[in-house]
Amino acid sequence: MEGDGIEIVEDFIYLGSKFHKDGEDNHEITRRIKQVNNAYFSLLSVFRSKDIHRAIKTKIYKTVIRPVLSYGCEGWMLNKKEESVINSFKRKILRRIYGPIKENGVWRIRYNKELYKLYKEPEISVMIKLKRLQWAGHVQRMDKEHIPRKILYSTIGGRRRVGKPRTRWIDVVEEDAKKLMGVRNWKRAAHDREEWRGLIRKAKARHQAVVP
Repeated sequence: MEGDGIEIVEDFIYLGSKFHKDGEDNHEITRRIKQVNNAYFSLLSVFRSKDIHRAIKTKIYKTVIRPVLSYGCEGWMLNKKEESVINSFKRKILRRIYGPIKENGVWRIRYNKELYKLYKEPEISVMIKLKRLQWAGHVQRMDKEHIPRKILYSTIGGRRRVGKPRTRWIDVVEEDAKKLMGVRNWKRAAHDREEWRGLIRKAKARHQAVVP
């Protein structure tokens, strides 16, 4: 730029997120999973403490741990393996918070269904999908000249690879709107901000304490 050379790199960090030259988001998702594990282990003594109430530990998880994982998640496209990893991570923390249970004189870890009776919120993967829907609605309501709106509906030139077309971000938004909200025309529904927010709240309530 202006006579200066630009270094070509494999990836870089911008606004706290990792961008890779291949355009895939799995690099950032993997990085986030590592970071959230580090955050958890840095506070392990807090979660182990018997002097700290479960409600406080749960609040720490929601306000300190979970945001480390979900930062920038609105642009992600999770695959099944990544969904399984982050959902398992949450259950690991919940088992630490709620502790084991005594059954017939023997201590054992809590089953998934027992955890969800205590912690009545959707899986992290569902929360991420709802945040993605929230962002999609926000972009849909933008003026057509705004950059995020232009990017959402723009197409990249060149020839497509042979075989099944790659899934696009807007494709998973449409799928999530149908599965989580029961909405087929999400673009029309998103134009009304209050209606869209209401649909997201209902979807969150509907998917609370669902045992996978």
